[in-house]
Amino acid sequence: MAHPELSDIIVYPVKSASEISLKNSNLEQRGLAHDRRWMVVDDSAQFITQRTSPEMALLKTEIVDRTLRLNAPGMAELKLPLFQTEGIPQMVEIWGDRCEALAADKQAESWISDYLGKRCNFVFMPDHSNRQVDPDYAIGRNQVAFSDGFPLLLISESSLFDLNSRVPEEITMKRFRPNLVVKNTDPYQEDNWEAIRIGDCELQIVKPCSRCVLTTVDPETGKFSGREPLKTLAKYRKFNGKVVFGQNLIPRSSGKLEVGMKVEILK
Repeated sequence: MAHPELSDIIVYPVKSASEISLKNSNLEQRGLAHDRRWMVVDDSAQFITQRTSPEMALLKTEIVDRTLRLNAPGMAELKLPLFQTEGIPQMVEIWGDRCEALAADKQAESWISDYLGKRCNFVFMPDHSNRQVDPDYAIGRNQVAFSDGFPLLLISESSLFDLNSRVPEEITMKRFRPNLVVKNTDPYQEDNWEAIRIGDCELQIVKPCSRCVLTTVDPETGKFSGREPLKTLAKYRKFNGKVVFGQNLIPRSSGKLEVGMKVEILK
């Protein structure tokens, strides 16, 4: 079999909005550059995702120059700074973590409130915001952006291919929202990796990713579409009561990643 290699690099500039596939990216302490630095919060500063607002899947993101362009059905285009430096600081909550964020302006607030049909706003995570990786898994004091828990998620193409041989209709990789996709591996081979190197970047594999109802949102319609893929995964990918698919990673070094780079298994 050919050597494992990086076949896709994906960022989600707004948590729970649609993806941007890249040919290359910079790996930083919190994960890929621009990944999940923006998030939507409700009027009590709690994070909002497709779990409760599946139509967020139809929020299309595009990076043009230093601007993030957002489009959604029935909405005029909204522009946000790719990296926000000013804004009203507020404490926001994500999975029980409280951390500082900068609120977007009034125009952005009314745009996303109109689209989701409730009072909410975009918030940005500045560099000084302190949100640490779960200390049970961290190597040191790792920081994470607005990802669920870890800086990176890796899935192999062969694992998805295996899943698709078991489900009634094809599931795309979009359902699982990985950052790094690898090819030329056996199905679920990533489960056995402890540390890998891609280019100059060393990555620690810390734990399998437990999957939730978000995977049942159809990314093309922005609606819940039944019980797959969770129903099938539960039959053969259940560990400690959780359905798992893909692996969470923590960067041990920063550097540039490019599609086509070899994935070296260190351990």
